[in-house]
Amino acid sequence: MTSAELRRQLAQLLVVRGSGFSRDSQRRYPRWELTNAELKQLLELGVGGVILLGGSAEDLRLRCAQLQSWAQQTLLLCADVEEGVGQRFEGASWLVPPLALGRLYGADPARAVQLAERYGRCCGRQARRVGLNWVLGPVCDVNNNPANPVINVRAWGETPESAGALAAAFVRGCQSEGVLACAKHFPGHGDTSSDSHLELPLIPHSRDRLEAVELPPFRAAIAADVAAVMTAHLQLPALDSTHPATLSPAVLTGLLREDLGFQGLVVTDALVMEAITKAYGAAEAAVLAFEAGADLILMPADAAAALEGLAAAVESGRISEARVQASLERRVAALRRCPPQASEPLHTVLEQLSSLVSADEQALAVELLELSLERQGGSLPAAAAGVNLIRLDSQLNAPQLPAMAPALLRPAAQGYQAVLLDGRSPSPWSGNPDAPLALDRLGNGPVLLQLLVRGNPFRGSAGGDEPWPQVVRQLLEAGRLAALAVYGSPYLWEQLRPLLPPELPAAYSPGQMPQAQAVVLQALGLDADALEGGFSQGGFTD
Repeated sequence: MTSAELRRQLAQLLVVRGSGFSRDSQRRYPRWELTNAELKQLLELGVGGVILLGGSAEDLRLRCAQLQSWAQQTLLLCADVEEGVGQRFEGASWLVPPLALGRLYGADPARAVQLAERYGRCCGRQARRVGLNWVLGPVCDVNNNPANPVINVRAWGETPESAGALAAAFVRGCQSEGVLACAKHFPGHGDTSSDSHLELPLIPHSRDRLEAVELPPFRAAIAADVAAVMTAHLQLPALDSTHPATLSPAVLTGLLREDLGFQGLVVTDALVMEAITKAYGAAEAAVLAFEAGADLILMPADAAAALEGLAAAVESGRISEARVQASLERRVAALRRCPPQASEPLHTVLEQLSSLVSADEQALAVELLELSLERQGGSLPAAAAGVNLIRLDSQLNAPQLPAMAPALLRPAAQGYQAVLLDGRSPSPWSGNPDAPLALDRLGNGPVLLQLLVRGNPFRGSAGGDEPWPQVVRQLLEAGRLAALAVYGSPYLWEQLRPLLPPELPAAYSPGQMPQAQAVVLQALGLDADALEGGFSQGGFTD
């Protein structure tokens, strides 16, 4: 095999990051998303996959066709659409986070499993329609640590039983639509209080504990014939005291391949994450991951360096050609499970996307929101001059609060003007731990407190690090708390609800998207304002 042939083969095992938009100027995260020139060059060299983020369903469908036209083999086109395609791409279904079903499982396991399979079918069908052939879900981590900053409501359960049953149902539903699923983050990222996007978490548990808690959901997903498993950037001294799980032969080959018997694709979590880049260069990380048992290298910090590192390792004999061929064969076998995308005229594609969300999928979104809604008390009173105090997770490009969001418009129609705390706003804190809000900075009148808080990658906390119990007590003592709405974290809701008088209007939804806001505010007595228009599953219609 020539050097060029070797590099072309190895390139098929790289998955790089691109924007769902077609133009370089539209990239939302240019730190990680390659330019079109870089993408085109890499795909022409043989790079075999792209992970995408951003844009509408129509943007993504055209983008996937564009990327495929630059490649000389069928690409793996994937996205982190754990909560429906609309979580990342406007116009598709954005569903409540999986943990909502994990909590339903305790009361009605059969219904929860049935809904999880419909959830998976929704993700798979819409992913295929917009050009993807690989969904990077389900999350198989058991969220048994409420302080988990990165998994949290993304998990399908807080127990091994619920997480396993529901993740397996998602896999069956998703893959029935001809789209690959991916169980993550092996061997379990649920019981950690740190975020591997920012640092390397340490998991001190024994092998017996892993067998009892962390591994059962992955066993369930493997039994459901999941096509891929994604690694976790975790340090597990009980299995490997030297390398994080992503780079550990004991974890990926010994545990996953040999003990659990997984024969499908093993993909790393993004190697650009700081849990890896703080200690390893791009070439070294790629080689160590491949040596450990990974087949696909996701988002290397430098794709060219990763490719050269892998090629040098094969040419030196450090990695055998047989090992490379085994990974290539697993990639081909996975793609055989995906029916090829038909080449259709543009007007046909756009017509299909105009009815992307089926009636059943619309009904599923509503059913999940209604099942997971919790509320108490009466209706929010109108106010001549009230304050709509909104805490938004500190994220870039937060799609849950567009300009036409119900959380903004409906209270405004009742006299509550928005004060947004999003990490860029002036500090609202007084410095008094018992009464932390500087009320004079908020303005006068009753306060509607809306908290859009949950665990999210890069946030570094699960949202419980701010003194919201003290805020609630302070507002109650001042006679100014008119109502409370919590979106996202069930743990924050459970912390605050006991502090409220039974008659005070309050409601909770695990979802944060505009459709969840509409359901919560309806429960608080705030009907739709004429300015809002109607809902599609991905946002608003005109």
